[in-house]
Amino acid sequence: MSETRKLPVGREAIDEKGWWKAHRFLVLRRLSQAVFLGLFMLGPWFGIWWVKGNLSASMTFNFLPLTDPFITVQMLAARHWPETTALIGAVIVAVAYALIGGRVYCSWVCPINPVTDGAHWLHDKLGMQKGWQPKRATRYWVMAMVLAVSALGGTVAWELVNPISMLHRGLIFGMGAAWSFVAAVFLFDLFVSRRGWCGHLCPVGAFYGLLGARSILRVSATKRADCDDCMDCFAVCPEMHVITPALRGTEEETPLILSADCTNCGRCVDVCAPDVFRFTTRFDETPAPARAARRKPKHQSTASRAA
Repeated sequence: MSETRKLPVGREAIDEKGWWKAHRFLVLRRLSQAVFLGLFMLGPWFGIWWVKGNLSASMTFNFLPLTDPFITVQMLAARHWPETTALIGAVIVAVAYALIGGRVYCSWVCPINPVTDGAHWLHDKLGMQKGWQPKRATRYWVMAMVLAVSALGGTVAWELVNPISMLHRGLIFGMGAAWSFVAAVFLFDLFVSRRGWCGHLCPVGAFYGLLGARSILRVSATKRADCDDCMDCFAVCPEMHVITPALRGTEEETPLILSADCTNCGRCVDVCAPDVFRFTTRFDETPAPARAARRKPKHQSTASRAA
């Protein structure tokens, strides 16, 4: 293959692995997001009440309570003791995400994720610059501010402006003003800050990142020695800084992506033609030889401007 040939992001993976293997986790994520949202819509739209409520709090089949633990923490900060079912639901959700990875919520469940992914896709298609990039720690400050406002105001502060809740209520009752919150997130990521909302500002993502910091499910750059520096994984990763320590580490350093910022979206697995990445567990000790001296890229990908 010519070293100067320019390829779209993921094109080489499609050529090497086929379309499905180059998109499988993206497709599965979209199906997962649609299923979760669809379950909540079955009742209001079709009168099938398998699930009552929304992503903040719900009851499934009239016996399984599920509660967003971030909502519960805000309630406690506001000095409102939740009902027993709400506490049980919060514990169930917290344990699940602590095991599989807190930010799995961001990439596999959150209905705002397709909105921000769409903004990123259009941002790249228009060839726009990264724009303003607040520090990643900003989302933790926003989370702390939300808890402080909840404590001072005696209310669940984030629910007043939460675009996830706005989207859900809008789908049931008609979007109306709710569109403005969703549109604001889209326009912010498109024109102001590339991947700015999920990557830098959203307090929900910050909370779930902390919750899943020691999770079992991980992505590993097991075959990092085969990396050809095409940069496609960096181009598609919503938190590209998590890749470098694992992919470019020394022989003694783990190939596991251990950062709490990783969303386990699987796109790096999809777009990598030499299959450097795979899903595994944090206990995986499979030998992963380090890369040789940095080689000239096998091809010049349009992903180069993403790093």
